[in-house]
Amino acid sequence: MTTPKYIKPKKTGFLGWFSTRFGQTVLSVLILAGTILLLWQGFAFLKRAKAPQLVQIIVAIVWGVGGVGLLFWVANWFVEKLPPKWTHRLQPFIYVGPAILIMGWFLAIPVVRTLVASFRNNIGTEWVGIKNYIFAFTDPIMLETFRNNLLWMVLGTSLSVIFGLLIAVLADRTKAEVVYKSIIFTPMAISFVGAGVIWKFMYTYKGTGIGVQEIGLLNAIVQAFGGQSQPWLNIPPWNNIFLIIIMIWLQTGYAMVILSSAIKGVPTELLEAARIDGAGEVKAFFSITIPYIQGTIITVTTTIVIFSLKTFDIVRVMTGGNFGTNVIANEFYLQSFTYNNAGRASAIAIILLVAVIPVIINNLRHFNKEKRGF
Repeated sequence: MTTPKYIKPKKTGFLGWFSTRFGQTVLSVLILAGTILLLWQGFAFLKRAKAPQLVQIIVAIVWGVGGVGLLFWVANWFVEKLPPKWTHRLQPFIYVGPAILIMGWFLAIPVVRTLVASFRNNIGTEWVGIKNYIFAFTDPIMLETFRNNLLWMVLGTSLSVIFGLLIAVLADRTKAEVVYKSIIFTPMAISFVGAGVIWKFMYTYKGTGIGVQEIGLLNAIVQAFGGQSQPWLNIPPWNNIFLIIIMIWLQTGYAMVILSSAIKGVPTELLEAARIDGAGEVKAFFSITIPYIQGTIITVTTTIVIFSLKTFDIVRVMTGGNFGTNVIANEFYLQSFTYNNAGRASAIAIILLVAVIPVIINNLRHFNKEKRGF
């Protein structure tokens, strides 16, 4: 005689409804919504709280970190309650979703708002069409900023990459490589504002009267050799060159470190084969090393190009854009915060964004080629 198989009794009523797949889905939706509401109300409470600032900071950190962890756990639990097909589709978005939302909130939405504002007047009350863009491409000051940014992009970028590559090669052949590279890389630890202040003292001009003693290093050197001190930052177009020197001073260390790592990855077998075939050091460098690290050179170059297009701190600190040194980012600052013209400022920001996008796309394209091994 066989033992009858035990059959688990079905739950009935309210609890039985929640044991079904549909009921579990509804329950998980309610829990997820409740978690989001709880976090929202918690942050609203912290915003209204009158507790000491230190206490608010501690509670906000604990609440924020714990709340994000709880939200991730509940969202993942919610997705796992769905049918397997939908779980497989939606689970990756649980992890990339917050990043997408943050990118959209802080990047995509502001870009759209800026684009809309660029077609409005200075206070955003009336549509003016492309009037702000016509100003950007016809105003003499704006044309000057485009010219200066082009100079920064061509001269600053090329010299930064060339010097970085040269130092990387030469330092790699010395015993004190770490010391030399540390010295060259040190300016990268200085902020752009700090670098502007330092170099402003280098270019300081006090005059040429009797008894006047220069405190600017460059003018002190000129006077030591019998020359006459000059207001270097007031002499266009040379003042742009003096400002670009600061960028080169800052970016050479970055280029050197990245390119040095790439050079160390060049197979020694290729270089030894070139030497056996009679190639000298210079020919081997240009025929083997440069082609091998071409992708890295392009990446470093495009990164510095983007920086040169967005340069602001150095110009703002040292000249304020006067004496023919204005750049796009500084003109945006002036239009927005000095002249209170939101329309023109937005148009300038969109132009700067459009100028940077092709460089970023080119950088990503070369990165993908290297990743695929082409």
